Amino acid sequence: MQSSTKQNPFDTLERLIRVQFKDKDLLRQAFVHKSYVNEHRASTMLHNERLEFLGDAVLELVTTEFLYAKFPHLPEGQLTTFRSALVKGKHLAEVGRTLHLGDYLHLSRGEEKSGGREKNYILANTVEALIGAMYLDRGFTTAHRFIDRFILTNLEEILSKGLYVDAKSKLQEFSQEKFSVTPTYQVLTEQGPDHNKIFEVGVFIGEKMVGTGKGSSKQTAQQAAATVALQELL
Repeated sequence: MQSSTKQNPFDTLERLIRVQFKDKDLLRQAFVHKSYVNEHRASTMLHNERLEFLGDAVLELVTTEFLYAKFPHLPEGQLTTFRSALVKGKHLAEVGRTLHLGDYLHLSRGEEKSGGREKNYILANTVEALIGAMYLDRGFTTAHRFIDRFILTNLEEILSKGLYVDAKSKLQEFSQEKFSVTPTYQVLTEQGPDHNKIFEVGVFIGEKMVGTGKGSSKQTAQQAAATVALQELL
């Protein structure tokens, strides 16, 4: 005889993040990618983009308040740089991997086949959607506590490793100092449909290509190319 108790698929996650959601449907929505809703038009599920929009705002406010209090003597520009490092997609994606958020995602078959559960931008957006859902369900204090525990705690590592300076900025500084030239970027190839393009970008110092990188946006590909170039030049 089967048990009539309905298992909560988010038990493990809720224990990990130390938050018990009152509205499990809201929690589930945080993990519904738009591609899934587009593919399952008969489904009553809502995708997570509105929650992502809300979570992004909550995350930025909490991060700004934290940095403002922690560094009372730093100018606005430096605080902005630190904030960007904390809320950028790559960092949030790593947080998402730590929490195994990809395991809970509802994706279209196409996104599933293309490795959507491990894509940085999908994981980063899911972290923001989870924060948005948490804010609506349990309030600002709970969302604040989650951000403190899983996102802001990485600040020391970001500062010690210089991760707050992005690769493009590092490469530009190096190139101007050593060669008196500003690097330029050129799209080499574009592959895939409009909603899931992969760009390959080359970075040039003068006429010499010093690195290439791929990404789901031109900016991401440029960062990847700059990272490769720095590894070759430094």
